[in-house]
Amino acid sequence: MAEVELVNPSGCPVLNYTDLDVAIAPAGSKFAMLDQLREQAPVFTGVAGEHQYFLLTRMEEIRASYQNAKVFTNASVTAAEPNPPFKWIPEMLDGKIHVAWRQLLGPLWTPAAIEKMEPKLRQRFAEVLDSVVAKGSCDLMADVALLYPNVIFMDLMGLPREDAEQFQAWEVAMLHNPNSTPEAMEEQFAVMNDVIAYFMALIQKRRAEPQDDMLSYVLAANIEGEPIPDEEILAFCLLMFLAGLDTVATQLTYNFWHLATHPEDRQRLLDDPSLIPNANEEFLRYYSFVTPSRKLSEDVEVAGCPMKAGQMVHLPLSAANRDPREFPDADKVLIDREGNRHAAFGLGPHRCLGSHLARAELRIAMEMWHERIPNYRVAEGSQVLEHGGQVGITALHLEWNV
Repeated sequence: MAEVELVNPSGCPVLNYTDLDVAIAPAGSKFAMLDQLREQAPVFTGVAGEHQYFLLTRMEEIRASYQNAKVFTNASVTAAEPNPPFKWIPEMLDGKIHVAWRQLLGPLWTPAAIEKMEPKLRQRFAEVLDSVVAKGSCDLMADVALLYPNVIFMDLMGLPREDAEQFQAWEVAMLHNPNSTPEAMEEQFAVMNDVIAYFMALIQKRRAEPQDDMLSYVLAANIEGEPIPDEEILAFCLLMFLAGLDTVATQLTYNFWHLATHPEDRQRLLDDPSLIPNANEEFLRYYSFVTPSRKLSEDVEVAGCPMKAGQMVHLPLSAANRDPREFPDADKVLIDREGNRHAAFGLGPHRCLGSHLARAELRIAMEMWHERIPNYRVAEGSQVLEHGGQVGITALHLEWNV
């Protein structure tokens, strides 16, 4: 790697990006690290890949950055890769084209649209739950949390249910591989090629034979008066696969890890299930694992630290959501917290389009699991670990009495 000379006239504290990328550590380590950094300074600088980048740690500056999409652009969303060779759609779009895509996709994700999906969401979670209840144990991540959004994705895209296991295998290989060896990178590249080939074939199939599904809806649409090219449809499919499936799985696993290790909170939900939506919001706040970045379109100064156009700014949502300047008792999980204005789904014009579906999936999973498995615990002798990067628990082995 080439040496990068940091331009740091303000004397901003230095933190290299690799210091954040904890390969494997006890669950909660990444959150604790960001908590410590936040109390040291509002801004850090360092090296990400071969480029200088900046890390913001407090809600005030993070919120302002997300809301100023003209300067803090989505041209890149990974600090170490300011000039990515790909463009996830619509996440990595800005301006009028981003607005056009959101207007196209918005009707698919409204509260009313998600409410109509609820019977199917419940049916799918019941099927997943049926596969584990009688066993008395499971790896919550692999057997439930990853599988549930995968089968929902099958329904949305009009795909056969039996393909869900293949999608889950691809997802694990792409996003849950803690190794950065050349062999692991080669495997990830091969898997991505398989995913691309699958979606390219699917796009051609849906163009020839449209169905009542999300992909056919997008294929039939226009953006700014023009049909959407296949390469942009592919970029949309890849975003749905990489972002849409893993986020709900990761959040569910943190939810159940908390409840398995905090029986007093679990008992409150069992006694009063109406608390589940509130509890989910608090879990979203406290265990916010999404760590996006933004690319600067012009020179700017944040908290006294000058930054240059073209540089990357890392904006971890957990740092904002656990900021004691913003939330009373920010370091505690309060499942009946009121006025919980967290940023787990992002802020500004790129706020997550699928938030209503994610909330519905989380609520349904929490309700239905606790109706059938009210008492559970982390399996004796098992470790709960998380991987770095896009932080998430690697496995959560639970057990219960049948």
